[in-house]
Amino acid sequence: MPEPTWKPYSPATHGRLSTAEKTLLPATAFAFPRAHKEPMTDATHVRDAMARFNQVGDVTDAERDLAFANLQKAASHYDIQMKETDWHQFGA
Repeated sequence: MPEPTWKPYSPATHGRLSTAEKTLLPATAFAFPRAHKEPMTDATHVRDAMARFNQVGDVTDAERDLAFANLQKAASHYDIQMKETDWHQFGA
């Protein structure tokens, strides 16, 4: 399992992020940092990233490994219980 890169980040606005706001987020705010996919700036966004994990395209298995590690770290930060212990369990 790779070392997570996710770090808590609170943008100036809360709730739904605009496209412009997403482009200003650091890579460390995303589940998939290279692709800048699935921002995780609050508990709602972490839950959304979990729900859409299998819908993210054009990423490698190594990127999914990193995204899962990032999700675990963000979920722990926001006190979200994850039943998944591996990214292959999403959507199962």
